[in-house]
Amino acid sequence: MTEKTVTKLEQLNLVDRFLFSETMEDKDAYQAVVSILLENEIDLLDRPETEKELRVSPQLRQIRLDVVSLDRAGTLYYTEMQNRDTGNLKKRSRYYQAQLDVSLLEPGSKDFNLLNDSCFILIAPFDLYERGLYRYTFEGVCRECPDLKIGDGAIRVFINTKGKNREKFSQEFLDFMEYITASTDETAGKTESGRIKLIHERVGKIRKSEKAGVNYMQLWEEMAYVREEAIEEGRTEGLEKGRAEGLEEGRTEGLEKGRAEGLEKGRAEGLEIGLAEGKSKKLINIVCRMLKKNNTPEIIADNLEESIDYIKEIDRAAQECGYDCDKIYERLTAI
Repeated sequence: MTEKTVTKLEQLNLVDRFLFSETMEDKDAYQAVVSILLENEIDLLDRPETEKELRVSPQLRQIRLDVVSLDRAGTLYYTEMQNRDTGNLKKRSRYYQAQLDVSLLEPGSKDFNLLNDSCFILIAPFDLYERGLYRYTFEGVCRECPDLKIGDGAIRVFINTKGKNREKFSQEFLDFMEYITASTDETAGKTESGRIKLIHERVGKIRKSEKAGVNYMQLWEEMAYVREEAIEEGRTEGLEKGRAEGLEEGRTEGLEKGRAEGLEKGRAEGLEIGLAEGKSKKLINIVCRMLKKNNTPEIIADNLEESIDYIKEIDRAAQECGYDCDKIYERLTAI
């Protein structure tokens, strides 16, 4: 089986979540990113929070935000880098923004005007809306009067680095779209943007940082261990099941040839079936452990690189089966 090789830290681009989060811990770098994306001068008040976890109620899902910060005008900016389409990003942005709104008011507060304006920004190397735009900005508008906005202070922005309407944007914005997926000295050297050069300087420091390197390898090794553990368990269970099924088939036929062929066939088929079962059971076990730590299905799917729909199925079954992994597996494989 081919092992998945680790991408070196110095080979990561800004589109990679680890490098993005590390880079955005710097206030000037995050301020530069938001200013470029919105083509507006943003003056952040505080150092950004990265990988911020938020749960407003024990009964509600926890969310984890890549980067959050507040500007001097009181507007909250929360930005997420997403390098693959999980199929739920539109609804996910709605849920995240709603959860953040709930967290902004003190219990019992009746003055909703105290809610901060907020801007959710999702950056992706694909076109979520398939209209060829670099930037999609959404504010609530009235259907009957399209020029009338709801005025609730909430904005959602989706950035597509592969846009085609170049004539609508500044050269700095276009240069940054290229830099997100090719964060190299060459790309940074071609731009005249001081902000992009500042961001690249921060990226360079992270790539040379021993601490960042250790953190990155620990994260990668943890994910690799999870996958390898599942594969190994499946391999062991498959071999045992293959032997048993092969011998049984050979006995039933009562012939030496049947025994040999049955054993070989049983080993092969059993190994394949057992490998799949073992991987599934191990994945269920891992997902249950992560759910118990209040991780959302979205976070789990991202970390394990699994289908969000399948993770949600495990989540539903786990709640019904009391997190009993064998019962969950039976529930998911029942016809």
